[in-house]
Order: sequence, then structure tokens, then C-alpha cells
Amino acid sequence: MLAIIGGLVGSALTVGALWIGGVFEDNVPAGTGTDITQVEPLAEPALDPVSDDPPGAVIITPLDGNSRVSAVAARAIPAIVTVEVGDNVSMPSGGETELVFRAFATGSGVVFRSDGYILTNNHVVEDTVITKVVFSDGRRFIAEVVGTDPLTDIAVLKIDATGLASIEFADIDELAIGDEAIAVGSPLGLEGGPSVTAGVVSAFNRQLTTGPGQNDALYGLLQTDAPITLGSSGGALLNGQAQLIGITTAIGVSDVGAEGLGFAVPVDMVERLAADLIADGVVHHAYLGIGVDDALTESDQGAEIPSGAAVTGFATGSAIQLAGADVGDIIVSINGTPVRTTFDLLSILRSYRAGDEIDVVVNRDGEEIALTVELGQRPDDL
Repeated sequence: MLAIIGGLVGSALTVGALWIGGVFEDNVPAGTGTDITQVEPLAEPALDPVSDDPPGAVIITPLDGNSRVSAVAARAIPAIVTVEVGDNVSMPSGGETELVFRAFATGSGVVFRSDGYILTNNHVVEDTVITKVVFSDGRRFIAEVVGTDPLTDIAVLKIDATGLASIEFADIDELAIGDEAIAVGSPLGLEGGPSVTAGVVSAFNRQLTTGPGQNDALYGLLQTDAPITLGSSGGALLNGQAQLIGITTAIGVSDVGAEGLGFAVPVDMVERLAADLIADGVVHHAYLGIGVDDALTESDQGAEIPSGAAVTGFATGSAIQLAGADVGDIIVSINGTPVRTTFDLLSILRSYRAGDEIDVVVNRDGEEIALTVELGQRPDDL
């Protein structure tokens, strides 16, 4: 039986809804403390939320052609941080007491903008009192949590620094199964900087069950055999050109131990989430407002063939119902991307946000009908 280690992630998704329930590694030795002062909220940069960098920024540029893992690691390590979460405790000092930072858990993070924006997992920083980031050269910063998204287990941090080395986003459409995948993170909060492991992209669009509830699943993940360990939550999965292809978020284990299965939130989804979190502090999740079930047809040889997502009902204010869909319609494509199963539908919707307009083709009694749907906003109570 396969389970997903919650120390890297635990989360799940329904139609237009995702739920998180992660466990995070505890009992990490306390870090050496320094006096802590309150961090004032940082001003919003007058930049594009994801792609712009200020003049003179240090950017990690992609390598030309394939590279050795060592070359990728050398470029990436300056942009990978250890994320420490903790609080202040009173400690005796020379007959008096002082407030000292005590870390009670650690994770990883990826600098993706040179003016101090960092990606990590929601389960790394949720409910934290104080968050610090530590660079491989020993620099330590208090971080502001800009925004978190429990539904996809992504969070954005901000530190008061500029000119940082940052990792460029890859084009996910250029990625293929078997391509090189290099994981860089901070397992177990070990001293001495990030760890590097290498493997390949094993699969796309993986669905993981992460808990006992009916909504405990994650959709659309990258799978890799690059070894990923506890504490690497929020770290980078890179291609052979030192570009980000995903944020590591889960590992698979069975009753005999780790199974060489690592999972990451893909970069195209991460980019959209980061833009929303920086701009608004929340993610504008798309919502169709339907119940669905797998539609199956039978081949000439009697095999059952997945043939789309059958609409079984509508929520109040359903976007697709307003566009003309009926119960019994079978969704077969979205913006030209085939939909064979409900899993396909959920994965595709992760690429869009509320307010986007999409073209949906449904099969109604053997006739294909094109609908233009303006995606709704996922309700807060889902």
C-alpha cells in the first residue's frame, strides 16, 4: 500500500476545490538564536508579479544545451534557502533574559525574483509565528509571508533584500518524460547548505491520495525518481539548464520504506499561483460548479475506454450551466486539450484562474457542442 509522507505535503483537490492536510517534520534542533524585532509589512513592488526584476539584478540564466549535474547545482544553490519556522523564547543571559529565536521545523525555498521573493510550500509556513530563511553562504533574513494557498500547497515569502540570485522558470511544454530532473533542497535542516540529487522526469499529471477523506487528493503533479527527503518541501526541481520545472512537495512510501517516487507542483501552475499571491495575497481558483463522473464507451473488442467527464449535476451559479451545459453532457475537451477522465478535467482546470474564458466541447447525445465558459471564483466554503 502506497502512502504519501506528509512531511513533504498532504493535500487534495475536488472540482474547483483543493484541501490541504499536511504534516511537517518536527523535533528539528533549535537554531542558534538572535534578537528578533517585528518586521514591518513590505511595500508592493512596482513590477510585474512574476517576471520583472530591478536593474542590476543577479539572474541565474539557463545553460546552453545539456549540462552536468554539478554545473546545474553550482548555478542553483545560491538561490535555494532553508526555511526555518519558530518563535521567540526567553533565555537567560548574564543574569537577565533575552528573546531568542527557536526553530521548531524547517523546509526549503526557492528565490524566483532577485528582489526577495521566495517560493515554498504552504505546509512549511502555515500557522508560523516567525519565519526565517538561511542562504547557503550563511546569510539569515526574517521573511514576510506574502500569501499562502492551502489548496495547492504553495506559498510566497518576501525578504528585504535585492540583487539576489534567482532561478528562471522553464517552459513546461518543452519537458518530456525521461528528461533530466535535478532536486535541490535542504533535507532535515542540515547545516552546510542545500543537497543535490538527480534523476529524470518520470511522469506528468499524477494524482495522489494524501489522506483518508474523499477530498484528500492532489492533481497534476510532476513525478521524478530524483531522491527527495523530509525537509526538502518547497525546494526546486530543475531541468538540465538550471531552470525551475517544479516545487517539490511530496514523496511516496510503502510499508517497506521510500519507493523512489518524488512529486512536485509543476512550474506552469506555480507561476500562476505566485502571480496571484503577490498581486492579491490569495489565489483566484477557477470554478466550473459541476458534479462529474467518468464517461466510458465500449470498443469493438469489449474494452471500456475513457471518453470524457460526464456532467451529473450543477452547483448554484455554475459557470458551465450558465454557458448552456446540461446534465448528461460529456466534456471532451477544454481549449483544444482532450478530456478523457474527470482527473484530466481537474488537472486542466488547475491551469486557469477565475475570470478566464475557455472553450469547452461537450458531447450531447452523439453531437459535439462548443460552449464558451467564463470560469467562476471557487467559493470560500468549499
